[in-house]
Amino acid sequence: MRDLVLITLLLVVQIVSAFFFVGQTLLTFFNIQHSPISWELREMLEIAAALGLTFGALLGGLVLRRSLKRQKRAEDQLRQVSGAFMELMQSRFADWGLTSAERDVALFAIKGMSTQEIASLRGTAGGTVKAQTNAIYRKAGVTGRSQLLSLFIEDLMDEDMLPALSQIAANDREVEPVLQAVS
Repeated sequence: MRDLVLITLLLVVQIVSAFFFVGQTLLTFFNIQHSPISWELREMLEIAAALGLTFGALLGGLVLRRSLKRQKRAEDQLRQVSGAFMELMQSRFADWGLTSAERDVALFAIKGMSTQEIASLRGTAGGTVKAQTNAIYRKAGVTGRSQLLSLFIEDLMDEDMLPALSQIAANDREVEPVLQAVS
């Protein structure tokens, strides 16, 4: 909300200041008659408009810097959460006793790739991928891809798994609503 106010203020100040400098030219271009103002008042208005444009540029730089910092922080948090999810998957794969090939197939399946896409990526036949996915489902105790994915979602929603995410949130309060939505 604070950023919205700053950006709105920035735009208003810059528009008013720019209009002041361009206004005289526009009035002349459109042949609009106006009464002249005293040079003292004009000088004061020009100084105010120049300060307004300078302030607007500084404020724009500040907003941009804050946005870039927020973006970097969000990317770092996403990288941490993604790493935690990968660790969770590898741990589950080890618990289920998946082979290396089955791990690859399971990872591609969780990413939402079709059997044919997985076969193409791995350079194997579709029947081989189907056999591997059936072995994965059997070892994981599920009947299909959606149940396999739901196992990981349940783990992420588990109270015992949230401390790692809570530690990330301690570094940045903006993640707290996400954690509340998850739990």
